[in-house]
Amino acid sequence: MSEACAEIVQRADPERFAALMAAPVADRPALAVLYAFNAEVARAPWASKEPMIAEMRLQWWRDAVKAAAAGGGQPHEVMTPLGNLLRDKGLPVEVLDGMIAARQWDVWREPHADAAVLWRYLEETGGALLWLAAKALGAPDRAEPAARSLGAAQALANYLRAVPQLETLGRIPLVDGTPAGVAALAREGLARLDRARGPIPRSAALAAFLTRPVLALAAQEPARVADGSLDLSEFTRRKRLLWQSLTGRF
Repeated sequence: MSEACAEIVQRADPERFAALMAAPVADRPALAVLYAFNAEVARAPWASKEPMIAEMRLQWWRDAVKAAAAGGGQPHEVMTPLGNLLRDKGLPVEVLDGMIAARQWDVWREPHADAAVLWRYLEETGGALLWLAAKALGAPDRAEPAARSLGAAQALANYLRAVPQLETLGRIPLVDGTPAGVAALAREGLARLDRARGPIPRSAALAAFLTRPVLALAAQEPARVADGSLDLSEFTRRKRLLWQSLTGRF
């Protein structure tokens, strides 16, 4: 496993790092590379207050993915192992490009036009990542809809927890921020989670270990989204990760 990639994940995405370390050793290298790539791309729009600079950072990642997939590009702690993974596992470059393109919403201050646009953002970020992780671990193409559903539900759980911070940064994260609107959105996330039935490798699915309890809490107590109190106790987090790693259920 790339130590540099693992360190990026540990620093930027502690929950995925916990899931990474709970996965079998053989599965960790591919997951570490993909999770590190996701962390760096997710960070890029926020690295500058100047939108054009943020756009340039995203374009650098788009160009770097294409170069790495073709076996070129400069040595890089994330892109070099990612290029190897892309070629070894036949991962679709257009899916990674779509992940980067979706992050343009984070650059600007316009709200999502409607719920469908919000879900597209979640599907192209978290949904795409979970599908790539599943495919890298050997999932067949027929697993894509289930993997994307699971990843989009996970992305929603993370997104709802980030709402107060996004608002502080001047974004309008929710199409309908009323308690009823938030509860309905969380219920849709739970429905997508229930539809995520397919041959998803257990190690790839582990990253979603907190999705169900977070969405259930948001559906039952939607005011927690606005006040930033959707976080679960450390005991609950550890228990959920252990339970999912043992049962494969999410």
